Amino acid sequence: MKLNELRDNPGARKRKMTVGRGIGSGKGKTSGRGGKGQKARSGVAIKGFEGGQMPLHRRLPKRGFNNIFAKEFAVVNLGRVQQFIDAGKLDASQPITTEALFGANVVGKAKDGIRLLAKGVLTTKASFVVEGASASAVAAVEGLGGTVTLPAVAAAAE
Repeated sequence: MKLNELRDNPGARKRKMTVGRGIGSGKGKTSGRGGKGQKARSGVAIKGFEGGQMPLHRRLPKRGFNNIFAKEFAVVNLGRVQQFIDAGKLDASQPITTEALFGANVVGKAKDGIRLLAKGVLTTKASFVVEGASASAVAAVEGLGGTVTLPAVAAAAE
């Protein structure tokens, strides 16, 4: 085989249809776009329009519920807290509060408060004052002799 003998496979390249060149071509006059109307114009794509039929996104029922009052917590894992304690950026002898975590850059934004999760390993005894904590995180902290105080729960109990 020589370079001048190279060819595409049969049917690999299809010639573009020439439009608007007389009725004998099969795509003359309106070039297959029908007669006038909005869709006959160039650049028109009516998103979701189904020719006057009620569009699918309006026929289907709405589902679910979005609680606009839900609190959004910043998540902090115990392993990450341990890293910051080891680095000397957090003091485990003092209660670790939302402000302390925010000040040490453990979290970027405090949002509606901090939620403590149990991913990673905490090896230092520490007491936490946070807005939320998973049951496994509380168990891990209390297993080392520390405490987890949830202000919202304490206020509700009083």
